Amino acid sequence: MGLSRSFVVVFSFLVLAPLCLSHNGSTGGYLYPQFYERSCPRAKEIVKALVAKAVAKEARMAASLLRLHFHDCFVKGCDASVLLDSGSGIRSEKLSNPNRNSIRGFEVIDEIKAALEKECPQTVSCADILALAARDSTVLAGGPSWEVPLGRRDARDASLSGSNNNIPAPNNTLPTIITKFKLQGLNHVDLVALSGSHTIGMSRCTSFRQRLYNQTGNGLPDGTLDLSYAAQLRKRCPRSGGDNNLFPLDPPSPTSFDNCYFRDLLASRGLLSSDQVLLTRSAATMELVHLYAEHNRLFLEQFARSMVKMGNISPLTGHRGEIRKNCRRMNSY
Repeated sequence: MGLSRSFVVVFSFLVLAPLCLSHNGSTGGYLYPQFYERSCPRAKEIVKALVAKAVAKEARMAASLLRLHFHDCFVKGCDASVLLDSGSGIRSEKLSNPNRNSIRGFEVIDEIKAALEKECPQTVSCADILALAARDSTVLAGGPSWEVPLGRRDARDASLSGSNNNIPAPNNTLPTIITKFKLQGLNHVDLVALSGSHTIGMSRCTSFRQRLYNQTGNGLPDGTLDLSYAAQLRKRCPRSGGDNNLFPLDPPSPTSFDNCYFRDLLASRGLLSSDQVLLTRSAATMELVHLYAEHNRLFLEQFARSMVKMGNISPLTGHRGEIRKNCRRMNSY
């Protein structure tokens, strides 16, 4: 697919622009990679070691920890609200439609937090643990690395309604997904690059069954789905039952962080409707899918930049929020 010269110039700027210190003016504070250099110098090392231990035990955990950070940042910002259990006036985001019986990795975060509390009591936030774990998981799966700006603090509340409404859903239309990203300050380049995280991980039958049997309400399968792939999926994802049967989002390389996800889309083998629409509903996203499918390096570089940008969504800094002792509950619980 030919790319316009203007597009290449703009994209080159997006890819090659240097990483900057993250700042959110409303918080009055900065995020920067050296935040714990004096207060907890081994923080990054501890997180990295325990994430490696978890991923070595179960390769799928890399995708789960990456997803935790995403689902946290899209609800009230990157403040670890997703980790709070219900209680003391809190209705946990774990109960929302995007998270219920789906989101996982909480025990890994608990283990990391316990180790950091032993090393540096009440110093490293749960929000920063999520950001570091997402980066380390990506690297362990063969993806890019990036310096993680740090200094987030933890929320004292959660938003079940925000989790239900703000997180992109597998059956959302592309305009809806674009709007949900735009509300977080993320553009279509970030959308396509971050969707590439589906190069690792699994999805439940219930998340894509509609594509197999009744995509538009007329009882017919999704016409953008490869027929042989659809037939293969139906064997373990029937019209009813098997809701929690798991399928790789990127069958050719389900545990390797690469651009095979975009090649899947070109072959009409995107598992989720929200994936395939990137190729079928917008010229802007379509051009990026083709670009990333052909150039793995460009995808990895932009993914790293978009992750830094996503990690800077409305962080709590300064005296806002708190540093939780236990990521599952507020300190006053």
